[in-house]
Amino acid sequence: MDLKPRDRWIAIAGVTVLSAIAVAGFAIAIYAAWLFHDMPDAGELQDYRPPTATRVYAWDGTLIGEYSKERRIFVPYDQIPPQLAQAFLAAEDHNFFKHGGVDVSGFSRAMLNNVGNAARGRRLEGGSTITQQVAKNVLLTSDATVGRKFKEAILAHRLEQSLDKQQILELYLNEIWLGYRSFGVGAAAYNYFGKSLPELSLAECAYLAALPKGPDNYHPIRNKGKAKARRDWILGQMADLGWVSQDDARKAMAEDLVVQAAPSRAKYRDADYFVEEVRQRGVATLGPRLSEGGYYMRTTLDPKLQTAARVALMEGLEKYARRHGWRGAWGHVETIDTDWERAIKLKPPSERTNWRAALVTSSAGGVRLAKDGGEGAIVGEDMAWANATKGLKAGDLVFVERSDTGGYRLRQIPAVNGALVAMEPYSGRVIALVGGYSFSLSNFNRATQAMRQPGSAFKPFVYATALENGYTPASVVVDSAITFKGANGEDWSPENYHKKFYGALPLRKGLEQSINAMTVRLAQSVGMRKIIDMAKRTGVTRDMAPVLAMALGAGETTPF
Repeated sequence: MDLKPRDRWIAIAGVTVLSAIAVAGFAIAIYAAWLFHDMPDAGELQDYRPPTATRVYAWDGTLIGEYSKERRIFVPYDQIPPQLAQAFLAAEDHNFFKHGGVDVSGFSRAMLNNVGNAARGRRLEGGSTITQQVAKNVLLTSDATVGRKFKEAILAHRLEQSLDKQQILELYLNEIWLGYRSFGVGAAAYNYFGKSLPELSLAECAYLAALPKGPDNYHPIRNKGKAKARRDWILGQMADLGWVSQDDARKAMAEDLVVQAAPSRAKYRDADYFVEEVRQRGVATLGPRLSEGGYYMRTTLDPKLQTAARVALMEGLEKYARRHGWRGAWGHVETIDTDWERAIKLKPPSERTNWRAALVTSSAGGVRLAKDGGEGAIVGEDMAWANATKGLKAGDLVFVERSDTGGYRLRQIPAVNGALVAMEPYSGRVIALVGGYSFSLSNFNRATQAMRQPGSAFKPFVYATALENGYTPASVVVDSAITFKGANGEDWSPENYHKKFYGALPLRKGLEQSINAMTVRLAQSVGMRKIIDMAKRTGVTRDMAPVLAMALGAGETTPF
């Protein structure tokens, strides 16, 4: 059957259109298959818990540190204040409890706004609901692509089928990055305001809700004006939605935005060496779970005694350094009129918050403090102390501390270091541990890592071994001169402290008076192998040479 030319062209056009539709459909099917072949399972979120910080407490409940991959405190939904949740809903998704995962009206509005944003070169709006943000943050990447938006919408729908609204909002408020080293609202409340969630004011809740749009954009110090404007807008939204009264919103807007100068969780800072030692032992036991498992770790530390130990060690080492004289400036600039602060390469110990770097402007003791700290003079007593050794000259860089009586005291970091361990003898509980002069200057823990000779502190283990092997406190041991031939051919004759010997004495006297020769004879009788076994069993050392000098503490172990 012959077709007219017009009908023939209509048929060709129809076949062409149908072919194009078929090809487009096939292409879309292939794209969809490629796009969704690795689609994550939204059901996984039913048991999902984000990485949470492990918090470390002293014996009395004082927070002394934390270990975290992401600084987060997981807060269940029923412990999140309603006004905080409402602030985030007002800022991000006020229809959250009404939509099914995707807010069509909000998405359409964002697309219309993006036409103008694109023309003006502004950042495009996403129009994402809180459910979509959870899908993106937990299950997807942050790539700004059409494919990711499709995945986000589909996963959001699936999330709404797998979890209830409260569970989704709980995930969002605990997962979201809020700046200031804070993941989730629990950590943000502590880091920004030093408060727990129930302690937050309405204005503080609104400020936290401003942060998901960009923590750096609304930084409370660098961009305070923008931060307050965003906070006040959220308060206005809450009032318009009827979640707070207009009067309460106005009062909150009138509040200043005051935060901590830096994110700080543990206010107690005297146990850095102890906290690090706990971390190392925790890693050995728990591995990576330590920094993401949200454990509660209660330790044996007594904060009051720990602070006393840290202060005692630092002051003792500083007094020792002062007795041994001024070692000289730690830096020098040739011309005092130059930008001398650029030459500061050494920081004072973080534990010495009142120490300041200063430039000596004259040999008479004039000093100029860093960071516009003004000028002054070193007190006469310290000038005399410095001039007795290395002295001071113009251009020297030193540390000073303001004196209570006026002027400045000269300070120097000790060259000699030390450690201190305090244990409760009845239980072995470590109540204080200081591993060095300053953790900020050296985190090498001299209490648990530095080897030294224990000396006479080892003798009780010799006597304990003797008691385990048939001796009693009344057993008689002779204290008299004794000589041994060393491996190098030299003689070794242990002497007593008073350079005399006491003859036959009961064992208890040898321990009481720490008698050297008597202890060596006792060790020879009991056997060094048994004493070494006792030392290993009690944790004094992992290895010890079987020679009699070890009975007097000639071996090495840590102060701990």
